[in-house]
Amino acid sequence: MDRYLSRKRPHSPPPLTPDDDDASTDIKLAQLVSLFPETPQDALIDILVSCSGSVETAITTITEQNQLRQLSKRPRPTGGAPGTQTSLTSHIHVSPSKDESGGGVLSQRKRNPVVQKGKTLYLFSPEDVAAHTSCTIIHNFLPPEQANALLLELLDESQHFSRYKLQIFDRTVESPHSTCVYVSTPEQEAQHTNDYTYGGTYHTNIRQATPHLRAISARVQNAVNEEIQKRIRDVYPDGKKLKYQSPREWMPNAAFVNCYNGPAESVGYHTDHLTYLGPRAVIGSISLGVQREFRVRRIAPDEDEAAGEKSARTRADSQGQISIALPHNSLLVMHAETQEEWKHSIAPAQTISPHPLSGNRRINITYRWYRDSLHPRNIPRCRCNAHAVLKCVQRKRDTRGRYMWLCYMGSKPGKQGCGFFQWAEFDDDGEPLWKKPQTNEEDANAPNLINFAD
Repeated sequence: MDRYLSRKRPHSPPPLTPDDDDASTDIKLAQLVSLFPETPQDALIDILVSCSGSVETAITTITEQNQLRQLSKRPRPTGGAPGTQTSLTSHIHVSPSKDESGGGVLSQRKRNPVVQKGKTLYLFSPEDVAAHTSCTIIHNFLPPEQANALLLELLDESQHFSRYKLQIFDRTVESPHSTCVYVSTPEQEAQHTNDYTYGGTYHTNIRQATPHLRAISARVQNAVNEEIQKRIRDVYPDGKKLKYQSPREWMPNAAFVNCYNGPAESVGYHTDHLTYLGPRAVIGSISLGVQREFRVRRIAPDEDEAAGEKSARTRADSQGQISIALPHNSLLVMHAETQEEWKHSIAPAQTISPHPLSGNRRINITYRWYRDSLHPRNIPRCRCNAHAVLKCVQRKRDTRGRYMWLCYMGSKPGKQGCGFFQWAEFDDDGEPLWKKPQTNEEDANAPNLINFAD
């Protein structure tokens, strides 16, 4: 259970704590179920009774039985999906509660634990991820054979991936992992290369979607849309979408594929650019190969110290972090509040367990929906005559939640920005309200991106 408590990350798995003689049978059973989800509960109860109620002895007994059972079986097929740990909360009865509005579901704020500064809360089960973060996760998302075929296909593709460069404080730095952008057709590939910019530069590493990448797109689209509706129903106030969140069906038309080769390759805390995604963007992210840690933390306003105890707790949330395990063949959905209210990262690992097919490599596919209304032909240009980038104010209390267009040329190696700034206005559905048309003759006839599932 220690893994579900807020703590500093250990260098090795935490030792088992001595049994508490006063702990109820339900608590002890919950511990065993979380560790051995594939063992029937009746069998766990029998073992617990035979061990005189000692959880530690029961764990040793079950582990030895499983090892003997594995010796009598053939090795598991290559690339098989690992078992997942279940949530303790699903096995411990909690009296139902209602939020202040009288609804049957606790609000997200009430369910969130306080994560202390410098501590990490480790989450493994889908129930805990949904309750305590802005994400939801689906384990064993694809049929195993399809997941393995997709992994092998993208491992072969990864030889074409590249590392982008950007300028930070007058220093040119290189991304700590390799990446590539995939679109639907050769025509879209050419358009993306010529029209879309990232970090102040045009992205030259654009490729057409591979057969397996295209084959799973409809499944991803359906799953993400189902998760969006669940989130609105179960978490958001009054069961309604967030302001600026699009009411339209989420339809991915671009995919960023990242390769993390080895435990040291990572990406620091960040939020994704909203320039072509718009406000309250949703991203569907598939993990293949080696399991890695996806970490998130809240963003709190700078002025919270003067706002009392309640804000101090919010700041503690933001300065602590939550770790989500991303096993092979899992789909993580970053919901509409993620980019504005949270930051996320892939943490470096001291060690990793090699995957049978990918070795030390992890492949990550992030499906994105580029809105037609935010096509490059509509994006404001700064005084450098480059496309501005869309960002959200996240820390300054009096303007927090507002969107702005900024010059980003200062992030391009060897360039300096012009200081361009313009407030961005959107309707309640996240569609831009342009003060004047942005389109020039050169961009007027540029086609929109095509949905992968079409």
